[in-house]
Amino acid sequence: MGQDQPTVNFDPIIFTVHILGCGLLFFIYNSAMNKKHSLLKIFIGIIFLTACTSSTSVPSQVELTFPTTTTQTPLPPATTTITFTPAPTLTLTPVPLFFTDEFNSDLGAWASFQTGGENAPTVNLENDFLRIDFPSPDTWYYAIHNAHEYSDVFVSAKFSGTPTGSLGVICNYSESKGWYEFNVASDGTYSILFGQWLAEGIAQYTPNATKNSEYLKGGNLSYEIGLTCQDNILLPHINGKLFRKVDVTRYGLTEGKIGINASSFEEVPMIATFDWVKVNEPGQ
Repeated sequence: MGQDQPTVNFDPIIFTVHILGCGLLFFIYNSAMNKKHSLLKIFIGIIFLTACTSSTSVPSQVELTFPTTTTQTPLPPATTTITFTPAPTLTLTPVPLFFTDEFNSDLGAWASFQTGGENAPTVNLENDFLRIDFPSPDTWYYAIHNAHEYSDVFVSAKFSGTPTGSLGVICNYSESKGWYEFNVASDGTYSILFGQWLAEGIAQYTPNATKNSEYLKGGNLSYEIGLTCQDNILLPHINGKLFRKVDVTRYGLTEGKIGINASSFEEVPMIATFDWVKVNEPGQ
């Protein structure tokens, strides 16, 4: 930035008076010189010198104005206060070996996956039910409880669903070896299957029993079912009634985790709800 120039005050009237005075004195001085009056010449010369010297000081007043320096106090920087909320400390309550899950808290102990179907089912906890909505046909949903593995166990569940699919329970689940599942379908049949993973999301099922039952009705999917897995024997129950015995020695699955499953058939949407899942010792 440039600096301001000094300010000079100039009075034209005073300047004019000085010029006229010098001229008059010069005229008198010249006349005196011609007349050769020595004393007068000296006197007039002093006056002339004084007047003309003062006349050269034309400005009557010179005022120099210099820019003032303004010191700006910098504003303090804006301070952003970030408040960190510590993550809650989760206290995991150990799941007992034998238990009942009424689906009124969370699904923290359950691991779920899907086979078949174009779209994944929607899973929610709703009014103390586990609700599963299937938008696509031919879709299988599995939920495996990861807390424990069992060699002898009785797993049961109470559920209901729209009459366009199946629901069931699982025992002796092993990701590498396979699992057993007992399903009831909306067409009034039941099935006991050996399932095994061929690849991620692709499973192979071998039926051990697929029949009608006097305890099942077509168009209905509201039941309480159970499956005992003990040694190499499977004992299926419908509404508290044991109705057959299945030997599965050839598969060699003698222990594993428990779980539940649901599936949709051709007609969708299909909705399945589980009231509860119970895990007990066989015979209880």
